[in-house]
Amino acid sequence: MRINIQFKDRVGIAHEILAVLARRGLNVVAVEVDPPNIYIDSPELLEFMLPSLQADCQSVRGVGEIKVLDVLPGIRRRLNLDTMMAVMEDPVLAIDASGHIVIANVAAATATRMSESSLCQRSLNQVLDDTGIQEELVNCGFRLPSREVSLNGEPYFMDVTPVSEPQGLDITHGRSVGAVLTFHAPTRIGGRLHALQHSEGSGFHFIIGESEQIRILKTKAARVAVVDAPLLITGETGTGKELLAQACHGVSGRSNAAFLELNCAALPESLAESELFGYMSGAFTGAQRGGKPGLFEMADGGTVFLDEIGEMSLYLQAKLLRFLNDGKFRRIGSDKEVKVNVRIISATHRNLRKMVQEGSFREDLFYRLNVLHLEMPALRERPDDILPLARHFIERACTQAQKPVCRLNSSACAALVSNHWPGNVRQLQNVVFRAITMSDQRVLDAADLDWAEGSITAEVVKSDATESWELSVNAFERSLLENLYPQYPSSRKLATRLATSHSMIATKLRKYGIPQKR
Repeated sequence: MRINIQFKDRVGIAHEILAVLARRGLNVVAVEVDPPNIYIDSPELLEFMLPSLQADCQSVRGVGEIKVLDVLPGIRRRLNLDTMMAVMEDPVLAIDASGHIVIANVAAATATRMSESSLCQRSLNQVLDDTGIQEELVNCGFRLPSREVSLNGEPYFMDVTPVSEPQGLDITHGRSVGAVLTFHAPTRIGGRLHALQHSEGSGFHFIIGESEQIRILKTKAARVAVVDAPLLITGETGTGKELLAQACHGVSGRSNAAFLELNCAALPESLAESELFGYMSGAFTGAQRGGKPGLFEMADGGTVFLDEIGEMSLYLQAKLLRFLNDGKFRRIGSDKEVKVNVRIISATHRNLRKMVQEGSFREDLFYRLNVLHLEMPALRERPDDILPLARHFIERACTQAQKPVCRLNSSACAALVSNHWPGNVRQLQNVVFRAITMSDQRVLDAADLDWAEGSITAEVVKSDATESWELSVNAFERSLLENLYPQYPSSRKLATRLATSHSMIATKLRKYGIPQKR
């Protein structure tokens, strides 16, 4: 039985308590003293003996109540530590003040191909491929920035957490007695980046729209997503190509691995190369000490999305083509080849065929990237999706602005639908966010949207109809109805399309003589 005896701390009291158990002939196998408690494990102590033991112990000055425990606190702490170490997927080593390993978890044993007991008989220098790190750790008091090291020939990022002996009540500062080393594989880093960047998940349900164009796109995308081959997504800027790429990854066989992206237009050639392929320590001025893995390493088993692939330099195009041929590459400054398994999804708003003819894009790379192809339609080509998208952005904008959810009146709906949207979905989102930010109205009208965007209806309202507000509104309404009536040739269909009443649309159609009689 395991018990906890509470006492008032004084010199010799723990010895007196143990003497009581000894006089009763009870064997003690473990003792933990943590004033005002003494924890005792005595297998021979039975429950019926507790009342008499309590009476004997109370003869010792300062002894309080006896409580039964399921396990001693120190044993519980050790069991919890062993369990935590066992379930950690990253290799973890604890070292003492001289750099010798005292604790190793299962992941560390797997990474080094040694048993945990064998690891605990070695120094850090005998485990790491990089000599000198043990001495550097000891000399700097185990306060070393994260750096890349090699375990059994494989790259890992090593994080160092010093272990200090407390000084009085200060448990954060004291004499360093060792450190805990955590090793992160590049793929684990990539997985964490993916989790941070895509915490909401991915899938085709995140692509808002029920127009015929979007339904066809989703059906086609669902088929190409499961095929493990390069995919090229084309479409105008702001149409949602990256969202489509994420959705394809989310339903593919690689969905449990990382999805990492690089915008080829956002970085100069040298930085884009290091981001994709990584670099070794000292590869160039300013390089991170210990080196750095690239996106291809961190996304091993997953997907790399190359946005604006048409902006990639010819030099990087050649390196990417070689990688696509055999899945191998070299880090900058390294002569060692690394082989990974990633799927490439690329996107561009440019005409790559024309660029091939002009010599600014490699023809062989174009055919390697264009194995599968999806075209993201422009927003103006799917007008049925404009209002659902606008309402979605309104909800998000109101949540961010901590406002009640607003709605659009009929004139605002008509203004949104009739706009050309050269900036596509991104432009629509910006219009909505500006309107929500700047307006205090619970119902947004066309004036709010026009004020936020400039002249959103400039293509509809003619210059000769701007003599007064009434003439401008009439010109806008006439132009809108004339444009939409051929697609929705009845007052009921048109009212449904514009989310307004049938009677109002019928009245407007009669007012402007639509359709015109022949």
